[in-house]
Amino acid sequence: MQITQRCVSSHSNTLTRRLNALTTGKMECCCLTVCVGTVALLFALLWWFVPALNKSSFWVLMWNVFIVEQLRNKFTQTTRPQRILKAVQKNATKGDPDSVISAIDHYCKHSEWAMNVGDEKGSILDSVVSEVNPSTVLELGTYCGYSAVRIARLLSPGSKLITVEFNPAIAAISKQIIAYAGIQDKVTLVEGSSGDLIPKMKECFGITSFDFIFLDHWKDRYVPDTKLLEECGLLRKGTVLLADNVICPGAPEYLKYIRNNRRYESQYYPAHLEYTKVEDGLEKSIFLG
Repeated sequence: MQITQRCVSSHSNTLTRRLNALTTGKMECCCLTVCVGTVALLFALLWWFVPALNKSSFWVLMWNVFIVEQLRNKFTQTTRPQRILKAVQKNATKGDPDSVISAIDHYCKHSEWAMNVGDEKGSILDSVVSEVNPSTVLELGTYCGYSAVRIARLLSPGSKLITVEFNPAIAAISKQIIAYAGIQDKVTLVEGSSGDLIPKMKECFGITSFDFIFLDHWKDRYVPDTKLLEECGLLRKGTVLLADNVICPGAPEYLKYIRNNRRYESQYYPAHLEYTKVEDGLEKSIFLG
């Protein structure tokens, strides 16, 4: 009888401890959610009532990347690229790259910011691509495929665009968006790091050199990858490099390297960070050989 009572008592104590742990865990989670929500609310109030914040690169990126995106991820259990894909599938016409671009622009302007090249700088990208009329293109940093779609739709038949994305989960989304736009025959998406893949371009893809290169990946990789392209002989006389986000988040080392290098002739195109009022721009550089 005493043994039975001890067992029941022990089981009861264990159950109580588990319930207490569960309750404590739920309370901590609720407290964390309330804290994050409160911070987001305060930031939103500042955002609307202090216009200067809208032009601050630090606060714009802080708000969109570290608050809004994280809250949406938590409460929808989806990622930003997944939400962009859903917007494309819902609002764009399959096989129409321009409608895919418009759907992403509309979503990013009115629903959720994303670091695509965007419509304003996208027009500059379009004009440079049309001017160069490249047969071989390299894009470093695919993200959701927005700029790949912009570039590929302007390429002549038989032209080739190789786009490199480091994140496999994002690459899977961008493949779907590129296919939805109907330009998958012009685009080869490669997963991996630019530092590993650039030396393999000639061997794996039969590339002699690139006519046009769009840099839109990690900003601290702009200089190393440009030097690697030079070392691997992937630049010819007249190759055009176009680098995005050279002001925000910024690529000061790249600008210093490219502007003080006699092998390049550079021009800066002032603009704004995609879908914001924050100063940004593109740097166009022609390789002189």
